Amino acid sequence: MSIPSETIQKIQQLRQQIEQHNYNYYVLDSPTVSDAVFDHLFRELAALEEKHPELITPDSPTQRVGASALSTFKEVRHRSPMLSLNNAFDEQAVSEFDRRMREGLEADIVTYAVEPKLDGAAISLIYEEGRLVQAATRGDGTTGEDVTENIRTVRIIPLKLSGTTIPSFLEVRGEIHMRKADFIRLNQKQAEKGEKIFANARNAAAGSLRQLDSRMTAQRPLSFFAYAVGELEGLPAPTTHDDMIDFLRQLKIPVCPERNLVQGLKGLLEYYQKMGDSRAQLPYDMDGVVYKVNDLKQQTKMGFVARAPRFALAHKFPAEEAITLVEDITIQVGRTGALTPVARLKPVFVGGVTVTNATLHNEDEVHRKDVRVGDTVRVRRAGDVIPEVAGVMIENRPSRTQVFAMPQQCPVCGSNVLRLENESVTRCINGLYCPAQRKGAIMHFASRRAMNIDGLGEKLIAQLINKKIITTAADLYDLKVSTLTALERMAEKSAHNIIDAIEKSKRTTLARFIYALGIRNVGEATAKDLAAFFGSLDCLINADITQLEGIPEVGPIVAKNIAAFFSESHHREFIDHIRASGISWEEGPQHIPHTLPLSGKTFVLTGTLQKMSRDTAKEEIEKAGGKVTGSVSKKTDYVVLGVDPGSKLEKAKTLGLTILDEEDFSALLK
Repeated sequence: MSIPSETIQKIQQLRQQIEQHNYNYYVLDSPTVSDAVFDHLFRELAALEEKHPELITPDSPTQRVGASALSTFKEVRHRSPMLSLNNAFDEQAVSEFDRRMREGLEADIVTYAVEPKLDGAAISLIYEEGRLVQAATRGDGTTGEDVTENIRTVRIIPLKLSGTTIPSFLEVRGEIHMRKADFIRLNQKQAEKGEKIFANARNAAAGSLRQLDSRMTAQRPLSFFAYAVGELEGLPAPTTHDDMIDFLRQLKIPVCPERNLVQGLKGLLEYYQKMGDSRAQLPYDMDGVVYKVNDLKQQTKMGFVARAPRFALAHKFPAEEAITLVEDITIQVGRTGALTPVARLKPVFVGGVTVTNATLHNEDEVHRKDVRVGDTVRVRRAGDVIPEVAGVMIENRPSRTQVFAMPQQCPVCGSNVLRLENESVTRCINGLYCPAQRKGAIMHFASRRAMNIDGLGEKLIAQLINKKIITTAADLYDLKVSTLTALERMAEKSAHNIIDAIEKSKRTTLARFIYALGIRNVGEATAKDLAAFFGSLDCLINADITQLEGIPEVGPIVAKNIAAFFSESHHREFIDHIRASGISWEEGPQHIPHTLPLSGKTFVLTGTLQKMSRDTAKEEIEKAGGKVTGSVSKKTDYVVLGVDPGSKLEKAKTLGLTILDEEDFSALLK
């Protein structure tokens, strides 16, 4: 049965009305109808769509309530990188920026687009033929996470563009944030429900954006301002950044009302001062302002450096400070075993959040600032995020305070700690057993270049640790299929595959096993040197520092780390346990690596090898005493040529180096 045309027209009319009211309320902050009228329109549309579900479209206002929970986010590769900005913290750096722009553009004065630097989470929105089809987080700048379902619930973001001229493709870049008043109300609701209180609006916004259940995101009061266009197709592009932002505003995409145009250095600094003065009164959090060359052709001319554009700069506000008392100094142990002193503070409000802890970084920093329990200190949020002690008010120090001393044993596991010369960090040396380091140690042990236990990922390791099934990597070899299938989301076939991978890893090499132990500063190359030199694990375990320093490429710091590692009784027990599990490798006589046939020879691999993988080729070269590097130079002895070689081949020819095809390479190895 066909749907009456008047019904179709009514649905389209209701959608347009509702989105216009959303725009008036969320973007213009000027509602034109009461909540009751808005709710009536929404219910009328929902009823018509329920009666005619075939007319429901993804951009309908009724689809903003969220969908079923995802198990994970898909990766999205950005068409062009989402770059970060270089930072300035004083007028001198801004003056240098303006000088570079004037000289690079050969201009007496430059026009800049200026805007607040919001404290939120960067997002990319893609519209095709005017409809929102994808939203992705910034991620690492190249690859982000697909959060489309979550973004659909953010009412300030249009699901369908408005206007007379709609581009065929548009990528909008902007900042998801949470207004101050909305953040306060959210925390009040969280407290009433007995749920987690968010530390600041930025964390609340970023956490809401990454909810696997978009219905949760729909309940969070997120906001958005666009600050750039990634790509535009189907329409002539504006010639300036300011015109581009105006174009977005015409499409009813929200943009920051506090943006402006200024001339030269004087204009930049005046805008910075103005925004700093009005910062507390603005409805959103900001941690600085952003300057951009306004002319887009001039932007292209200035180009990029590393991972940031040359034509833009973030001028950060000074960190906010407050005064409070140090009630205690405790030690945190990180996943790499680093001991970090932390000041436990009398709660104080700094930069919009209540601060109770502040990092003291390391022992030298505590002594440099002379922080003691009982001191009155100035606390600031560095970069408006991480609290730190800025200084001590010595005049307020009570009598008989004690100078801080770093503990000699790890506060988590009780093992000895070690601080090497020329290092500022003190570390727990019990990497395999210390609970603070346990997860990282097991992940490293199971990694591809170590014991290569396929399928044993971070989430599974975390489950095994949390349920106290394993405490060290040695316990992996006691696992049973029945134990794994009892875990969440673990099918029997997957459990069998993991047990098979664990069993397969029992046959390894001495070099891989040494690397898997996770001894500080002992990477793959050093592990191979140690295996080649000592021939057996027992010889390595019993070696003293003098013997260790006698190995090429092993200096005094690495030697001390190795000796300290094997001096720990827990580590020897671990090795005994794991050997008893059936792990084995070929051992040989102790010998010096430079007696090997390819000792001192440097190789570069280019192109795809047909008879072996690059990893295998590298292992074969190193087994024969050679070394593999990633770049061609005069010091390169051989360039091994695979299919589709890159620019390394041309450079090798230019330098007159020896080039081996795969047949020649195989013959050399034999």
